[in-house]
Amino acid sequence: MSSIAVIGSVNLDLVATVKKLPEAGETVTDAELNRFPGGKGANQALAAQRLGADVHLIACIGDDASADEALVLLQEGGVDLSRVQRVPDMPTGTALIAVAQSGENHIVVAPGANRSLTPDMLTLSDADALICQLEVPVDTVAKAAQEFGGFVCVNLAPAMHIDVSILQRADLIIVNEVESSWYGDSLSAASGMIATTFGAAGAELSKNGEDIARAKPPRIETVDTTAAGDTFTAALTVALVEGQGYEEALQFACAAGAAAATKLGAQPSLPTRDEVLALL
Repeated sequence: MSSIAVIGSVNLDLVATVKKLPEAGETVTDAELNRFPGGKGANQALAAQRLGADVHLIACIGDDASADEALVLLQEGGVDLSRVQRVPDMPTGTALIAVAQSGENHIVVAPGANRSLTPDMLTLSDADALICQLEVPVDTVAKAAQEFGGFVCVNLAPAMHIDVSILQRADLIIVNEVESSWYGDSLSAASGMIATTFGAAGAELSKNGEDIARAKPPRIETVDTTAAGDTFTAALTVALVEGQGYEEALQFACAAGAAAATKLGAQPSLPTRDEVLALL
């Protein structure tokens, strides 16, 4: 079993499901509201755990009731939360998510305690791989990537300006097509692999500007795409660390992301390894 450390965000997701997403300035009604544990860091940690890795999460939560609600599925799933720190006088991160019947979504995040995960709070330990994203301070991600000795995956989401050292250190960079366009030529500084996802059209894996693998997800009935990208990130990291070949690993990750899109909510939708293999 591979061991994976995840540095990232923990949020409570407030999810409103509607027939169609509103246009700018438009109000829509008749939504159904649900509350789910979320946050890209927490999602990726639980996804990796369900896919067969031994995972510990490094994160910050607020000093409020939302914190316990946000951690419940991580606890039930067996993720090591001993390095999750509660920050006094800070709210737990919250995401406001509108999901259309088509599965498309709009997401607005209030980071709260996630902003408190500063470089001096890092408690890195031995693991086979490290997964980071950008819902915590970028300086923290940069320090973690430089200090960690194993395989480093950085999901460059949400898109923002980063230190080039992150691109140069990461063994695997993951972006979706919108993020890839936002970063543009700056991604050429990456010394490792770059995985780019294109939703239902699949994903490609490249290195030094050359494609090394392509894959498409299985056909599914899309319900909610909220955590599909986080599941893809976790699955690709798990597969590569396990020693799967590029094509096989990318196909596994595409299937895992597709499986996550078949259910409502971020963490409730994260698939087990058996569920992914069944889709394959």
